[in-house]
Amino acid sequence: MLRAFIGLGSNLSNKSGDSRQILRDAVSAMSRFAIGAVKVSSLYASSPMGPQDQPDYVNAAALLFTDLQPHQLLDQLQQLELNAGRIRLRRWGERTLDLDILIMDHNTPDNIQDDSSRTPSDQQSDMIKIHDERLILPHIGILDRTFVVQPLLELDAHLVIDGTSLADCTAASTTSGIRIIADLDWAD
Repeated sequence: MLRAFIGLGSNLSNKSGDSRQILRDAVSAMSRFAIGAVKVSSLYASSPMGPQDQPDYVNAAALLFTDLQPHQLLDQLQQLELNAGRIRLRRWGERTLDLDILIMDHNTPDNIQDDSSRTPSDQQSDMIKIHDERLILPHIGILDRTFVVQPLLELDAHLVIDGTSLADCTAASTTSGIRIIADLDWAD
């Protein structure tokens, strides 16, 4: 069993509804390949990272446990994106649904019960690292993206990427261009 943190984003509507509904549907669909419940962060609104001539994004992070290997999980997430009508028009452009595997590791519910006893090097050794033409894990640029760091910290305040605690990076405390728009119950 693997632990996976998934980044969720949307700034376009589809036939199912607005960005909130699209993300709600994505969380529900992810439960099909999760072991146990999918846990979600608060829902955030954030300024677009790319071209500024697009609507603000609605973002969140999800935590799930799965038996899927990283590339299998990627395939499932990309299928959910296609089902939501995702079309890639331009780099960092508008999207109906964007699902990214941010981090995967070998932590299971049993060995993360007491995070206070786990050192940053323990967490680093559990982390899956991949760099190929389809997938980079941990996801590139995590530490620089407020809309990724803040939701992730809600799910695990002790995450460490490449020796840097997420809680200590600048994106953890930045308030410009991001705000919470719904509490943890938004996906229910």
